Amino acid sequence: GETFRPAIRKSQINACDQEERERDKLSQFCRLKNSKRKMGNTSSMLTQYDIEEVQSHCQDLFEQQEILSLYQRFCQLDRNAKGFISSDEFLSVPEFAMNPLSQRLLKMVDGLNFKDFVAFLSAFSAKASLKQKVKLIFQVYDSDCNGKVSFNDIMQVLRDLSGSFMSDEQREQVLGQVMKEAGYTSDSFLTLEDFIKVFGSCKPEMNVEIPVD
Repeated sequence: GETFRPAIRKSQINACDQEERERDKLSQFCRLKNSKRKMGNTSSMLTQYDIEEVQSHCQDLFEQQEILSLYQRFCQLDRNAKGFISSDEFLSVPEFAMNPLSQRLLKMVDGLNFKDFVAFLSAFSAKASLKQKVKLIFQVYDSDCNGKVSFNDIMQVLRDLSGSFMSDEQREQVLGQVMKEAGYTSDSFLTLEDFIKVFGSCKPEMNVEIPVD
């Protein structure tokens, strides 16, 4: 009987060890699935499926190699590997820090995971349509996010863009004329469709390169 009890204890220990190893494997598997699902966990590498999913999310405006480069940049910006980028981290991209609309743009990018980071940048792609570019500009102008922009909303952005090169009087004249030609007045509130009608022929230059070095 004395030699039998240690054997039982040893088998029990082995069984417990086996169960613990199985739990560890399951836990690791769940963490891996979760990180891939979030598409923002910078500790995991992108799979071919991930790349194609991101490519579809940004309407194929970036090639697969460009997405890999953007992922490298995303990981560099996401300093603590949180899975998303804060507005302060985004400011470390010189092209955005120097942009006169940077403070307005930061409200749109704070907390983006990788998929949404790429989707946001897709409007700056050379392959983006005019409608996609104008839609982003509309979102910048729509400061209170109510789906409409007023004459004053647009005036404020024009102030940011033109600085001291134009007076308020000049800005009002130019904007008033553009809106009048499209059939609107300074009292009009423009929806996205209205905005595209007024400014859709301006062909905005919004190409921005995100360095990965």
